[in-house]
Amino acid sequence: MKRFKVRFTAEAEADLLRLFDFLLEQDYAAAEKARAAIAKAFELLELFPFSCRKALGGDGKPFLRELIIPFGSSGYVVLFEIERRDTVTLLAVRHQREEDYH
Repeated sequence: MKRFKVRFTAEAEADLLRLFDFLLEQDYAAAEKARAAIAKAFELLELFPFSCRKALGGDGKPFLRELIIPFGSSGYVVLFEIERRDTVTLLAVRHQREEDYH
């Protein structure tokens, strides 16, 4: 089975650190569970990035997609782009309750 390489922009890495740090301040166990849920979801991108929905506002960009990661009563949304036949680039990661995703 073909695997896509998943790479992170600096912005996406910063988003992940910010989200993890926020949870660490609240609840270490929850932060670890969130990290595990996000890591498992990224495994999906290695195999099936086209199964994710097209991003809103990505008019004319069929390779701009969103991955929804359920967690607790809400979750996370990952904006990514399928760049080549073998590469997925993560552009941003937000909690679903954040307003500045796009």
